[in-house]
Amino acid sequence: MRMIGRGGIGILPAAPARLRNRDVEYPYRQDSDFFYITGFPEPEAIAVLAPGRPQGEYILFCRDRDPLRETWDGARAGPEQAVSDYGASDAFPIGDVDEILPGIIEQAERVYYTMGANPEFDSRLIGWVTALRSRGSPGTHTPDEFIALDHFLHDMRLYKSRAELGCLRRAAAVTVGAHRRAMARCQPGLHEYEIEAEYLHEFRRHGMQPAYLPIVGSGPNACVLHYSANRRQMQEGDLLLVDAGSEHDCYAADVTRTWPVGGRFTPAQRAIYEVVLEAQQAAFRAIAAGNHWNEPHDAAVAVIARGLRRLGILEGTPAAIVRNGDYRRFFMHRTGHWLGMDVHDVGDYKVGDQWRMLEPGMVLTVEPGIYIPPGTRGVAPRWQGIGVRIEDDVLVTGDGIEVLTGDLPTDPDAIEALVGSAT
Repeated sequence: MRMIGRGGIGILPAAPARLRNRDVEYPYRQDSDFFYITGFPEPEAIAVLAPGRPQGEYILFCRDRDPLRETWDGARAGPEQAVSDYGASDAFPIGDVDEILPGIIEQAERVYYTMGANPEFDSRLIGWVTALRSRGSPGTHTPDEFIALDHFLHDMRLYKSRAELGCLRRAAAVTVGAHRRAMARCQPGLHEYEIEAEYLHEFRRHGMQPAYLPIVGSGPNACVLHYSANRRQMQEGDLLLVDAGSEHDCYAADVTRTWPVGGRFTPAQRAIYEVVLEAQQAAFRAIAAGNHWNEPHDAAVAVIARGLRRLGILEGTPAAIVRNGDYRRFFMHRTGHWLGMDVHDVGDYKVGDQWRMLEPGMVLTVEPGIYIPPGTRGVAPRWQGIGVRIEDDVLVTGDGIEVLTGDLPTDPDAIEALVGSAT
């Protein structure tokens, strides 16, 4: 509200419910920006921030109580609980929005709103403003400016509060437990979806949902970056790459581990794994308040270039491999991304044309990888079909970093000891 200032209003609609098929809806997930501001978990709601409004600066429109619908769909907060439980200054039934909100807009000089994120609500908002302008009567006023609200919100979301870090740590802890469970129960002959089920079991028994579709890729599927079919039967000698994380109160964990299905890396698999692990550790060392965003990536790339050259997979000096981008054949993504309410969280990576400086309270992933699909030309057969990624969640602190998922082992000997230990 301080950024919006007197004379401005901010408007945020809740995420709409989405149909999965016919009359069955997807599990509801609130819009991240809306939830960040309100903590309100229901659809069909609109939050209005009106600094200086004497009748109340935070207004929430939401579904009214309805005993019949609540019999079918569960309890609703209603306007009264929107005030008592969610801190709204004033609240109204969502059915009254067409009568009340245009009057609030009419009093504003500036409207802060994220255009394009919700096309249906875009049309409603434009309709209200158009109707105000069409009156043309003395005393009628319409806002002079529309300003992107997400620019302000997303910069705020980049710096995690103590409460947000509590949510992230909780999601990380449950995710670590799920990875341990899956590794311990892994053995040849299982299908990828059986490993996926171990993650879903662990998430749900802690009251959480997956933060994204789990990637459970064995053998050649480990080389497919966003593989999600999770249908293949795993074989002795396969590597299994699992990228899975839980979500706690809309805050996500994002963790990847790669392990041998049979419990022992082959020499070639271990060699690739150790290069990726060394790259992750180099990236960790490059994360510090005052360093820029790209330094961890540069550090990881340098290690991967040296490793691929040392193993004979690439030719040339490591400097030339980096300069020419040859490593991108096998490491084609960035080393990390922001993490928070969205798995790939909001926040600029550059300010102007300069990489953003890392600051305390920022949270990012660190996830180097090497992927050599079967049939890759110019690569010896022993390396083909190996896909390795190691990913952890990292908080930038005032004196270094905190690896939020550091309780999950990455050492190859520790990995081997854990795989299959419950079978």
